[in-house]
Amino acid sequence: MKLARTPFFTTLRLLTLALACTASVAYADDYGDVNQLLQAGKLSEAMVKADNYLATKPADPQMRFLKGVIQRNLGKQAEAIATFTKLTQDYPELPEPYNNLAVLYAGQNQFDKARAALEMAIRTNPSYATAHENLGDIYARLASQAYNKALQLDGANAAVPPKLALIRELFNPNNKGQRPATAALAAVPAVAVAKPSAPARTATTAVPAAVPSATTAPVAPAKPAANDSTAQESREVEEAVQAWATAWATKDLTAYLGAYGKEFNPAGKQSRSAWEAERRNRIVGKNTISVKLENVSVTVNGTQAVARFRQDYRSGALAVSSRKTLELFKTGNRWLIVKESTGN
Repeated sequence: MKLARTPFFTTLRLLTLALACTASVAYADDYGDVNQLLQAGKLSEAMVKADNYLATKPADPQMRFLKGVIQRNLGKQAEAIATFTKLTQDYPELPEPYNNLAVLYAGQNQFDKARAALEMAIRTNPSYATAHENLGDIYARLASQAYNKALQLDGANAAVPPKLALIRELFNPNNKGQRPATAALAAVPAVAVAKPSAPARTATTAVPAAVPSATTAPVAPAKPAANDSTAQESREVEEAVQAWATAWATKDLTAYLGAYGKEFNPAGKQSRSAWEAERRNRIVGKNTISVKLENVSVTVNGTQAVARFRQDYRSGALAVSSRKTLELFKTGNRWLIVKESTGN
């Protein structure tokens, strides 16, 4: 699913959306069926099924998101833009529709609009790594336009051509190791809905307070002392991450904010106090919060560690599944978060 005319735009890695899910397996089948048709390139059939679904549930954000992807793949750029724009109005807390809008605008060479959409995505979620990377690419495209304009106005300016050549070389798809020259817009994966036989896999299950992740690798017995020490550190890091998720889910602000070290700098140029106030408003004001971590992977290097996992978040009608990375530093006997990012 390549987007044309976006030579300076990265391949998108949209976060998995699982919005407004209900406990009905029938709805999950509808999402899955539309997504399957989309992946198979049967766009007309996918559109018919999406429209039939939306005829009875017109506000459903998951199906509307899928419809926007279908419209884009059908070449109906204006309609896709309208769909994603309405999603940003109805669900302003979600960064993904803004990100998709940026791709569509970039495909039309409307780079100022693409920049504005990405800035909104980052404002909504300052740790959305994909939006930051895409915004850098948009700035590079705008810089290229400015340098070209400078050459038109002053062709004798010897300082401009090397700068322009550097940008072109950076995004040259023929260079080994460089990313593709066109952007890929990811479709929404099928929604995972609870089934009675497998409640532990639902996106609505909160992280238990003292239950280790089911994906924790068993520690082999008879390992050398150094390996035992590393395994112990890894377990401590994972326990710290699980405790952070539990504090979030139980709205324990003291424990949640206490999981972050003094070295933690919020993304988006926010001050620490502004970030804490924003987190307090977003957590305490919710009726219920569920946070579930899957596929937790921990690497430890001395007093530094990195934890990567899939995070399933749900609050009310909103549910989002995404890749999350936490960087931690050991202070005394505690592992504290010093950096976090989403979508990588």
